[in-house]
Amino acid sequence: MITLIDSSALIEFLRPDGDPDVATAVAEVLDAGDAATCPLVELELWNGARTLAEGRALAAFFATLLRLPITDEVWLRAMKTAAAVRRRGVTVPASDIVIFSCATLHQAHLLAHDKHFILLNEHAQHGTP
Repeated sequence: MITLIDSSALIEFLRPDGDPDVATAVAEVLDAGDAATCPLVELELWNGARTLAEGRALAAFFATLLRLPITDEVWLRAMKTAAAVRRRGVTVPASDIVIFSCATLHQAHLLAHDKHFILLNEHAQHGTP
């Protein structure tokens, strides 16, 4: 199964002092060849790149991953998901809602180290109001 790796998990993987359980999970997905990204995850990591060398390393890394597109259908699902979770009193960043919606629409597992995705799994019902 394809796994969309969120920036929160990738950061743990890339940090020398990152969470070892998360780093191991990311390494397993990468080794299996099932790893995917999406444009928003890429943007989040590019936003943290401080040097040209880091940028080149990111570009090379992302070139090895499947890229799940953020289509109009993903945006529509994200809007429905945002409305659904808000009605349940849950507030999460819009970027996380888009990433979650991208994963669910493409039927990908989502690997993240972020409590917002736990909330989305509990309350979103995959974007149905």
